Amino acid sequence: MTTARKTTTLFLTVLGGLLVAIVGLVQGWPGWTWPALATLLLMVPAGVFRVAAQRRGPVPVSFEEQLTAAPVERTECRVNQVALPSLWDDYCFVFSATVRWCFVDGPGRGTVLNPAGLAVDAVLGRARALAEKREPGHASLLQYELGGALSRMCPDSTGHLRAMAEDISLTMLDEDRERLDRLAGVRKDEAVWEHQRKYEQSKRRYLGEDVLKDTGSAVVWWLTKNDEHVAKTVADLPLLAQLTSAAKDTDIPRRLLEMLPHQPGGAGTSGTGTESAGPPPAEPSAADHLSGFFAAMGFQEDDDRRAMLGRQISQLIEQHNRHETAEDLLRRFDPPRPPASDTGAGPAPEPGPPAETA
Repeated sequence: MTTARKTTTLFLTVLGGLLVAIVGLVQGWPGWTWPALATLLLMVPAGVFRVAAQRRGPVPVSFEEQLTAAPVERTECRVNQVALPSLWDDYCFVFSATVRWCFVDGPGRGTVLNPAGLAVDAVLGRARALAEKREPGHASLLQYELGGALSRMCPDSTGHLRAMAEDISLTMLDEDRERLDRLAGVRKDEAVWEHQRKYEQSKRRYLGEDVLKDTGSAVVWWLTKNDEHVAKTVADLPLLAQLTSAAKDTDIPRRLLEMLPHQPGGAGTSGTGTESAGPPPAEPSAADHLSGFFAAMGFQEDDDRRAMLGRQISQLIEQHNRHETAEDLLRRFDPPRPPASDTGAGPAPEPGPPAETA
């Protein structure tokens, strides 16, 4: 700054001297004025420098001009489609981000030839440590977790620089996402099936160990189901006895055999009161069950309503292709009547030998 001031002063002095000389020549000044003007032009700059030096004051010898510190240099690079392992084997996250870094002691260190490699390695190490603890189905949640974990400048393992990441994107491969969706569907279906199985097991346990434990438990259960209608429960007692015995795979108790319909000989016993040595009674047919129903309703054997209801039920069963059962019901409850014979007519003559043909 001092050198510039001196140059400016000298330039103005020379310019002023030239102007004075031009004016003197034009005006025809006498010769003695020229030495005086030259002396004046030399004394003016010296006086100006002297006055400026007194106003500025002495400059210390150790004065050094202060320079502003160079700004910290920060650089960046883009990382695309990097596979990060997840908690499950063979399932990876696809990681992309912009990696930024800065030197710890400033740039220009001779030992760092590839600072981008150190920064990327530091960021990927931090991302992998978090990703390998997460299940692959939570990629969107992990993306925001990485956004917070990698948003701080942290030193790398060598201590040369600090690194961070931004603009993070975390996805899954399309085929892996489809597999995860199928697995999730299977797990949901399996959970529903398991609950249904446990429900069925509980229901069977309730029926087998509580309701059908014996005939008495079945009667009490059926009585509560029918709003304490005692008459209906008593009418259904043979059916409950058969159901309980079938559920336990045991024989019907002897005290209940007499209640079953169509058990000849005292329900499987001989006239002496002892069990017969013959084969066990056959399983009741549909006609036997219908007969028991008619008996519970109070329809006697000669009641016409038995034939009418039997014929109607047989027709309904015939529509469901149960032809044998329908015919059995008709034979049992509505058999065909024999044709009526003429009054006073004698017995039909026995057939004689066939007549000879001519």
